[in-house]
Amino acid sequence: MIRSLLLMVLLLSGCASLAGDTPYRQFGGRQGLEVLVEDLLVRVLEDPGIGHYFLDVDLDNLHARLVEQFCAELGGPCVYRGRTMRESHATLGISEADFNALVEHLVAVMEARGVPRTARNRLLARLAPMRREIVRP
Repeated sequence: MIRSLLLMVLLLSGCASLAGDTPYRQFGGRQGLEVLVEDLLVRVLEDPGIGHYFLDVDLDNLHARLVEQFCAELGGPCVYRGRTMRESHATLGISEADFNALVEHLVAVMEARGVPRTARNRLLARLAPMRREIVRP
Protein backbone atom coordinates (compact mmCIF):
# COMPACT_ATOMS: atom_id res chain seq x y z
CA MET A 1 0.00 0.00 0.00
CA ILE A 2 2.68 2.52 1.00
CA ARG A 3 4.76 1.42 -1.95
CA SER A 4 1.81 2.02 -4.33
CA LEU A 5 1.14 5.40 -2.76
CA LEU A 6 4.79 6.38 -3.09
CA LEU A 7 4.82 5.30 -6.74
CA MET A 8 1.66 7.31 -7.43
CA VAL A 9 3.15 10.42 -5.79
CA LEU A 10 6.31 10.08 -7.85
CA LEU A 11 4.34 9.68 -11.08
CA LEU A 12 2.09 12.63 -10.31
CA SER A 13 5.02 14.85 -9.38
CA GLY A 14 6.63 13.96 -12.71
CA CYS A 15 3.45 14.95 -14.55
CA ALA A 16 3.23 18.18 -12.59
CA SER A 17 6.77 19.14 -13.51
CA LEU A 18 6.01 18.47 -17.18
CA ALA A 19 2.82 20.54 -16.99
CA GLY A 20 4.78 23.44 -15.46
CA ASP A 21 7.42 23.26 -18.18
CA THR A 22 6.82 26.48 -20.08
CA PRO A 23 7.58 26.82 -23.78
CA TYR A 24 10.43 29.18 -22.82
CA ARG A 25 11.99 26.43 -20.70
CA GLN A 26 11.34 23.84 -23.41
CA PHE A 27 13.53 25.95 -25.70
CA GLY A 28 16.28 25.83 -23.08
CA GLY A 29 15.70 29.29 -21.63
CA ARG A 30 17.76 32.21 -22.78
CA GLN A 31 20.85 30.12 -23.44
CA GLY A 32 18.88 27.72 -25.62
CA LEU A 33 17.35 30.61 -27.55
CA GLU A 34 20.75 32.20 -28.11
CA VAL A 35 22.10 28.99 -29.67
CA LEU A 36 18.92 28.46 -31.68
CA VAL A 37 19.01 31.99 -33.12
CA GLU A 38 22.70 31.63 -33.93
CA ASP A 39 21.96 28.40 -35.82
CA LEU A 40 19.06 30.11 -37.60
CA LEU A 41 21.21 33.05 -38.70
CA VAL A 42 23.92 30.73 -40.02
CA ARG A 43 21.32 28.88 -42.09
CA VAL A 44 19.70 32.00 -43.57
CA LEU A 45 23.05 33.59 -44.37
CA GLU A 46 24.00 30.45 -46.31
CA ASP A 47 20.69 30.36 -48.19
CA PRO A 48 21.25 31.80 -51.69
CA GLY A 49 17.57 32.71 -51.94
CA ILE A 50 17.31 34.90 -48.82
CA GLY A 51 20.87 35.39 -47.56
CA HIS A 52 21.19 38.70 -49.38
CA TYR A 53 18.64 40.27 -47.01
CA PHE A 54 21.15 39.90 -44.19
CA LEU A 55 24.36 41.12 -45.85
CA ASP A 56 24.25 44.71 -44.58
CA VAL A 57 22.61 43.90 -41.25
CA ASP A 58 24.22 44.30 -37.83
CA LEU A 59 24.11 40.59 -37.03
CA ASP A 60 24.94 41.05 -33.34
CA ASN A 61 21.97 43.40 -32.96
CA LEU A 62 19.71 41.13 -35.02
CA HIS A 63 20.73 38.15 -32.90
CA ALA A 64 19.98 40.05 -29.68
CA ARG A 65 16.59 41.29 -30.94
CA LEU A 66 15.52 37.84 -32.17
CA VAL A 67 16.47 36.27 -28.84
CA GLU A 68 14.45 38.98 -27.05
CA GLN A 69 11.50 38.54 -29.35
CA PHE A 70 11.41 34.75 -29.15
CA CYS A 71 11.90 34.90 -25.38
CA ALA A 72 8.99 37.33 -24.97
CA GLU A 73 6.74 35.34 -27.33
CA LEU A 74 7.46 32.16 -25.38
CA GLY A 75 6.54 33.67 -22.02
CA GLY A 76 10.10 34.18 -20.85
CA PRO A 77 11.37 37.08 -18.74
CA CYS A 78 12.24 39.28 -21.72
CA VAL A 79 10.87 42.45 -23.24
CA TYR A 80 11.30 42.95 -26.98
CA ARG A 81 12.98 46.32 -27.52
CA GLY A 82 13.34 46.23 -31.29
CA ARG A 83 11.46 48.04 -34.00
CA THR A 84 8.09 46.84 -35.21
CA MET A 85 8.07 44.21 -37.93
CA ARG A 86 6.59 46.75 -40.32
CA GLU A 87 9.41 49.24 -39.64
CA SER A 88 12.12 46.58 -39.86
CA HIS A 89 10.96 45.14 -43.18
CA ALA A 90 9.23 48.05 -44.95
CA THR A 91 11.83 48.62 -47.67
CA LEU A 92 13.00 45.04 -48.19
CA GLY A 93 10.33 43.75 -50.57
CA ILE A 94 10.09 40.38 -48.88
CA SER A 95 7.96 37.93 -50.85
CA GLU A 96 5.78 35.11 -49.59
CA ALA A 97 8.44 32.64 -50.78
CA ASP A 98 11.17 34.52 -48.89
CA PHE A 99 9.09 34.51 -45.72
CA ASN A 100 8.32 30.80 -46.09
CA ALA A 101 12.02 30.02 -46.61
CA LEU A 102 12.91 31.69 -43.32
CA VAL A 103 10.11 29.83 -41.52
CA GLU A 104 11.37 26.54 -42.98
CA HIS A 105 14.84 27.31 -41.62
CA LEU A 106 13.37 28.13 -38.23
CA VAL A 107 11.43 24.85 -38.16
CA ALA A 108 14.53 22.88 -39.21
CA VAL A 109 16.63 24.50 -36.48
CA MET A 110 13.99 23.86 -33.82
CA GLU A 111 13.72 20.22 -34.89
CA ALA A 112 17.51 19.80 -34.95
CA ARG A 113 17.75 21.25 -31.44
CA GLY A 114 15.10 18.83 -30.15
CA VAL A 115 12.50 21.45 -29.23
CA PRO A 116 9.23 19.65 -28.43
CA ARG A 117 6.55 19.94 -31.12
CA THR A 118 4.11 21.76 -28.82
CA ALA A 119 6.73 24.42 -28.01
CA ARG A 120 7.64 24.78 -31.70
CA ASN A 121 3.99 25.20 -32.61
CA ARG A 122 3.53 27.77 -29.84
CA LEU A 123 6.34 29.94 -31.21
CA LEU A 124 5.16 29.58 -34.80
CA ALA A 125 1.59 30.49 -33.81
CA ARG A 126 2.84 33.60 -32.01
CA LEU A 127 5.01 34.67 -34.95
CA ALA A 128 2.51 33.87 -37.75
CA PRO A 129 0.45 37.09 -37.42
CA MET A 130 3.63 39.11 -38.08
CA ARG A 131 3.62 37.81 -41.67
CA ARG A 132 1.28 40.57 -42.81
CA GLU A 133 3.74 43.19 -41.51
CA ILE A 134 6.75 41.53 -43.18
CA VAL A 135 5.57 40.34 -46.61
CA ARG A 136 5.11 43.04 -49.21
CA PRO A 137 3.13 42.12 -52.34
